Amino acid sequence: MRACRLDVETAKPGNVSIASAGHGMTSAQFIISAGTAAAGLFVPGASVGARILDAVRRTFDAVACNTNLGIVLLAAPLCAALERVPGDADIDIVHWRAETERVLASLDIDDARLAYRAIAIANPGGLGDAPEQSVHEAPTVDLRTAMSLAADRDSIARQYANGFADVFDAAQRADVTKNTAILGIFLSFLAALPDSHIVRKQGAAMAQSVTRDAALHHARWLAAGSPADDPELAAWDAELKARGINPGTSADLAVAALFVALMTA
Repeated sequence: MRACRLDVETAKPGNVSIASAGHGMTSAQFIISAGTAAAGLFVPGASVGARILDAVRRTFDAVACNTNLGIVLLAAPLCAALERVPGDADIDIVHWRAETERVLASLDIDDARLAYRAIAIANPGGLGDAPEQSVHEAPTVDLRTAMSLAADRDSIARQYANGFADVFDAAQRADVTKNTAILGIFLSFLAALPDSHIVRKQGAAMAQSVTRDAALHHARWLAAGSPADDPELAAWDAELKARGINPGTSADLAVAALFVALMTA
């Protein structure tokens, strides 16, 4: 997926990129993951749960680590919905958004079981027990319901609850003619929502602190003309990685939004 490649080709504070490895992973692993996961995500007619599990299994067979669980969880409903959008003309974002809502409304308990199995394989850092429908136990509700229960503490789960509103809204604001499009989307997400991955790993206070810093960096970066090379962002990137802080959920949301933006440009 082009959006995944752009994700690692563009340096983003705290995230792995070609210019800056981190968190025990390299850009090569992310690029390999993008190709292998896409093969599972775009299986014609596959259910959302099957797409998620297939993509995660392919990823682990290729790189043996969790490089893209969040992206896969976001991309699977979008890919399933994209199949329902007529392919004989430009893809209409309004139609795609409506079909995504229909896909989410049709999710069942089998989708939940398969997604839970994928999450167990990926074993994302900081994932604890939830008060209801823990991924460490067999689900008893459909996937959208399970995700909705976590929507207040996880921004990816929130997309399942709100019809991917954050993703589609960000896609409509994105200017894909700029080579810094994904950096702008990433900073806007990080400045607006405490990053779920940071919350799980370092707590809500740390996540809120990073969000405040992101808002300042984003405003300054926009005022400077959104440069591709920004020494202050590079310094912040180094600082975040030195402290083990990874705004991974914001990056996942940015990839999903860029995917939509590129497909509908």
